[in-house]
Amino acid sequence: MSFSPRRRLQLISLALGATLVLAVTPIAAQASVKDPTTKSVLKATLKAMAKVSGVHIYVTSKTGTQSSVVVVDIGANYGEETIQSGKNSVKIVVTPTDAFLSGSPTGLTTIMGLTAAEQKKVGTRSVVMKSGTTPYTSFHSNLTTSVLKGIMPTAKGTKYKVSSDGAKDYQLTWKTAASSTTSATKSVLTISSGSKTLPVKEVITGSTGGGTTTFSKWGENVVEQAPSGTDTIAYATVMG
Repeated sequence: MSFSPRRRLQLISLALGATLVLAVTPIAAQASVKDPTTKSVLKATLKAMAKVSGVHIYVTSKTGTQSSVVVVDIGANYGEETIQSGKNSVKIVVTPTDAFLSGSPTGLTTIMGLTAAEQKKVGTRSVVMKSGTTPYTSFHSNLTTSVLKGIMPTAKGTKYKVSSDGAKDYQLTWKTAASSTTSATKSVLTISSGSKTLPVKEVITGSTGGGTTTFSKWGENVVEQAPSGTDTIAYATVMG
């Protein structure tokens, strides 16, 4: 059985069964979108995110009695994600040439979907996936800045208003229908009205849980250290 990386926020909300709150340190308030509407705020935000070199994301969530923490550093060519859900943990590192996956025995099986036999092959090592392979491409696209546009809603079905806090930031609200694996949710995304129109906070509420995500270090330069060769095992060896 092979594992398949999932998109950034889908991994948090679907694999961990969590609802989210997204936040970033607010930028000094000043009108960055003239005569703002849903479409113009979305356009300005996507444009601003396309220019950033990286961002740090910290997520805490709880579903029932299960608490989870996800920490992500997203860069232009490097990325890292750690997931801690109860006793289950996973770490993913992406470099320009390789992607690496490691974790606890239960993290690799329950979060990433490895079989017990595949996990036993991995042990305490990191599964290495070479650039150009499908697994590498999936991880790279999920842990580099191209994934950021995926946190934005579409204009259709999204309502706009100015937030009620002192910063008078922008707020976008939309609903997501229930699926076979997730409950219906309501999202409220706050976007800075400062000189850089970047996401400030998103609150997603549903019937299955809740949580908080913090965005910080917009524009950080992300460079990750790869595990040593003796601590890795090839993807083909694990899945073969």
